[in-house]
Amino acid sequence: MQRMAGAAAWLRWALMAMLAMALAACTTTPKPIEGASADAFSRIGRFAITVNEESGKQNAVQGGFSWSDDGRRYVLDLTNPLGSTEARVEGQPGSASLTKADGTRLTADNPDALAEDALGSSMPVSGLRDWLRGKLPADPEATEIKRDDLGRPTAFEQGGWQANLSRYDTKGPQLLVLQRQEPGRRIMVRLVVNQR
Repeated sequence: MQRMAGAAAWLRWALMAMLAMALAACTTTPKPIEGASADAFSRIGRFAITVNEESGKQNAVQGGFSWSDDGRRYVLDLTNPLGSTEARVEGQPGSASLTKADGTRLTADNPDALAEDALGSSMPVSGLRDWLRGKLPADPEATEIKRDDLGRPTAFEQGGWQANLSRYDTKGPQLLVLQRQEPGRRIMVRLVVNQR
């Protein structure tokens, strides 16, 4: 029973990573989305999420991600540290779905609503699509924006998240550190891109 509770806790935090953003150090390139346009985009990397509760309790989870995006539709696979796929998120305008390793499927009108339904907390899934490219979505408006010499965002606040983006390559940042303060807890998400 304790093992099942531990597995459920791991999956919850892994889903938070996926829906926040977001992500085993996979060694294969994400499969391209069929009919992908010139806006096609993919990233592979690792994620780590730490949640510090006001009570002093800390929950942490880590794993890998593979993100494929054609600018309209995206597919995000989350893996555990051993490389097994734990969840897949698919989204496009007007719909988003989450399929867990056991086949359980959740759907919503948009990825942020899916995160709210799955986790009971808002997560910046919509923002993550742009943040991985080093862009700021128009809504909600970003504040306290800092940029590097090339005009790329390096720090900002958006949708309740404090974000720091660094180690840019030609596609976007290779390091994203996201933090959010919620009543009774602080969430920190770290995404490291290790393949283009």
